[in-house]
Amino acid sequence: MTFRPATAKDLPFIVQLLANDKFGRTREKFAEPLPPEYIEAFNNIAADKNQVLIVGESEHGEVIATLQLSFIQYLAFRGGIRAQIESVRIREDLRGKGIGQKMFQWTIDLAKKRKAHIIQLTSDKRRPEAIRFYEKLGFVASHEGMKLNLLK
Repeated sequence: MTFRPATAKDLPFIVQLLANDKFGRTREKFAEPLPPEYIEAFNNIAADKNQVLIVGESEHGEVIATLQLSFIQYLAFRGGIRAQIESVRIREDLRGKGIGQKMFQWTIDLAKKRKAHIIQLTSDKRRPEAIRFYEKLGFVASHEGMKLNLLK
């Protein structure tokens, strides 16, 4: 198992992971060819030095996991850098095998190298198993998160 920044050739596999999820099924669209929105988004992410789309690759070269890591520069904490994790997915048939834990350790090490002082994530309250996983890794529900949906 290796972890690395994603390349354009990984994009179909990443979108498939995002779409093969109980919530992703309602908001993602995996098709071949990929809808152009995904290609545009990938290109924007790849061009931004503060974004890293990460994939986990099996020993056979298959993309089996992904997450997005964003580095947010701000003035608080003496101009600190906050790392934000989003869109965590592990291929469904491989969950519970330690892949997520290894991917998070790789991601945390990268955040430390980039001088982030904190790493954060959010998880949908309807994903209790994901929340338990994050808690086992040491994440603490220290703040109350709020969202405003602009698509409605």
